[in-house]
Amino acid sequence: MHKKIDILNIGLIVTSLVIAALLPFKLFLFSYAILGPLHYLTELTWLKDKKYFLQNNNKWSWVLIVLTVLVTIYPIFMLVDMSLKTSLAEMFEAVFAQQKILILATFLFVIGLMFFKKRWQLLLVLVLSLLFSSTLFYFTPRGVFLIGLFLPTILHVYLFTGLFMLYGSKKSKSTYGYLGVGLLLLVPFIIALITVEPSTYYLSSEIGQIYEATTFSDLNWQIRDTLGGLTGEKLQIFTVGGIKVQIFIAFAYTYHYLNWFSKTSIIGWKESLTGRKSLYIGAIWLASVAIYLYDYYTGLIALYFLSLLHVFLEFPLNVVTIKELFKFRKPN
Repeated sequence: MHKKIDILNIGLIVTSLVIAALLPFKLFLFSYAILGPLHYLTELTWLKDKKYFLQNNNKWSWVLIVLTVLVTIYPIFMLVDMSLKTSLAEMFEAVFAQQKILILATFLFVIGLMFFKKRWQLLLVLVLSLLFSSTLFYFTPRGVFLIGLFLPTILHVYLFTGLFMLYGSKKSKSTYGYLGVGLLLLVPFIIALITVEPSTYYLSSEIGQIYEATTFSDLNWQIRDTLGGLTGEKLQIFTVGGIKVQIFIAFAYTYHYLNWFSKTSIIGWKESLTGRKSLYIGAIWLASVAIYLYDYYTGLIALYFLSLLHVFLEFPLNVVTIKELFKFRKPN
């Protein structure tokens, strides 16, 4: 079974890369709107059944949910245009402005959940995580900004996916699994080496407006800026660098989702889906797709909570994976 799934994943990596190279913008928008919501819903159900991989600390998952609400509540309120008192609206806006700090603090708190058990210890870890992230922001604002930007995006869909694949290959001792991980790691280098002609990539005005409205163009620019120190090129997506980064983004997101759906039998997430749960998930997914088809930006904001919630609640699994991968065993 592992061999077949690992071979399938090698095929999915190749397929995702080829389509991403041909349609980097359209593939990303399609994957994010169609595959994304179904991934959030099914993974959240599975994580709940696994007690969020928090061992005896699963009751602290409410902190992760509250932090998700704090980060996402302002744009959702703005979307539905709810009448808020000025002071309340300003408070939500101020919290939203610090979302990168909150994202980093959430990850640090999850690390604490892996090592501490007592209530006073975990409360202290939560406070220290918030204080450390806030203090770090004043000394290295760009560093915190990039961590907060990349942690729930590229690091989530590419690095953590690769680490999870490596962990699975280590457990199953699958040669094809290791080959898949190796191929995944080679993808950025393959993209760097391919020849790209920006003039051959055409976007209709509608697709271009949707892409700009998602603000994922900012992610594209920040990756290029981090790699090459760009200045004054924020709006120039149709450069060789801009196209190649978008190919990588489209590939990473698409394969991240496909990798999840390919492993229903290996990690057993389909067993967490009862008939009733499947109906609820199907209904919410269809509603989500309908919202995206009606207006992509509205769908993005409406699904923002679910998107970030699945990232936050997956942090414990990410930490456990890293911990197990780099755990040193004492010699006999």
